[in-house]
Amino acid sequence: MGRSLLLFLSVWALGSSIALLVAEECPERILGNEGQRSCPRNCKEDKDCGGKRQCLCDGQCGLSCVVTSRTCPWPAKLGGNSEAHLLSPTPSFSALLEVRCHLGYAMSNGLDVTIRRCQGDRQWSGDDPVCTETSAPPGPAAAVDAAPTLPCRLPDVNVSLVVVEEDPEVGYFIHYSCPPGDVLVGNSENFCHLNQTWHYPHPICQRVFCPHPGEVAQGYLVAIQRNVYDVGDTIYYLCKKTFTLDGPNRVTCLPNGSWSGVPYCRARCPVPTQRSRVTIDGVKQWPYDLTDGVVQHGTSVTFYCKHPYKHCSYTASASCFDGQLNAPSCFLEPTWLQYKFYPHRLVSELEACSPADLADL
Repeated sequence: MGRSLLLFLSVWALGSSIALLVAEECPERILGNEGQRSCPRNCKEDKDCGGKRQCLCDGQCGLSCVVTSRTCPWPAKLGGNSEAHLLSPTPSFSALLEVRCHLGYAMSNGLDVTIRRCQGDRQWSGDDPVCTETSAPPGPAAAVDAAPTLPCRLPDVNVSLVVVEEDPEVGYFIHYSCPPGDVLVGNSENFCHLNQTWHYPHPICQRVFCPHPGEVAQGYLVAIQRNVYDVGDTIYYLCKKTFTLDGPNRVTCLPNGSWSGVPYCRARCPVPTQRSRVTIDGVKQWPYDLTDGVVQHGTSVTFYCKHPYKHCSYTASASCFDGQLNAPSCFLEPTWLQYKFYPHRLVSELEACSPADLADL
C-alpha cells in the first residue's frame, strides 16, 4: 500500500461557528447576533474608539472597539470529561483556547477537540463543549485478520489538510497534519473500520491570524497596516529621537496567534548630581560634560561615597531605567561651598579606600 500521496481537506468545514476563522477582510457585523453575545461598538479605524480601545476584528461582531488588555475567564470552566489548554501567552483578546475531550469521549459533532477565541466581550467564542462517551476503535491486528484489504474512502482533494496515506486499508490508522500557519481541529489520526467507514470525522485545518500588535509609546510601528496578520508576518519598531529601544525591533506572528514579543521605548535619565564626578563606561567625568546631562536607558553610572570613619572613598553603582536614575543611598551631593572652594576635597577626588578599609563597612 503506497503512503506517499498528500491529500487536502477544506478549511471551511465548520463554517462561521468557529470564531478562530478570520477572513482576509474582516466580516460585516451580523445583525441580530447580539442575542448570543455582547458586541462592542462598531468602528472603521482606531480614532472611532475612545480611551485605550482599538478598532480590531472581533469575529462575527466585525470591526469593533476592543480593549486588548482585558482577559477572558481563566482557568476556563469546563464540564466533565474534558480539559483546556491555553495556546497563547495570556488569555487576552484574540487568545486561543484548546478544549479537548478525554480519551473515549467526543463532542456532538464527532470531534474530540475544538478551538475557542477570546472575544471583545471577554467571553470565549462558541458554545461550551459537552464531551460524551464513544466506543473505541478495535485494534488494527484483529481487524486486518477478519477483513478484506479494501480501502476506506478518502475525502476529495483540497488545499488545507495533509493526509499522510494513500488508499488506507481496513484495520489501519492514518495520520493528519496541517500546513504552516494552520492549526488542526479534530483527531490527528483516524481508523478504517471493517465496513470501510472512518471511526472519526475527518478533522479540519483552521487558519491562524495575529491581531494588530498595537503601537508602542514614544515609538513607531513599521508595517503594512492591517487588522490581522498571517503567521510568519514580521513587523518592525523604531523609537523617537532620544528614546532607546528595549527589546527586539522585529517581531513575528507565531503559530499560536500571538506575537513573538513587543518592545518598549525607554527614556534617558538625568544624572542626579552636579557637583561630583561620576564614572560612565570607564570614564570619570563631570555630569555637565555629558550631552544634556543625561545617559541612555540601561547605562550604569558609578558614584563616589565617603567612608564614614576614614578619609577615603568607595564606589556604588546605579542604572538608568526608563527615565529614572536614583543615586545610591551612600552618596551625598557636595555643598556649593565644598564644590566652589575645596574641589580637591570632594569625595570623588579622594583616594580610594583599601580592601581592609572596606572590610569595616
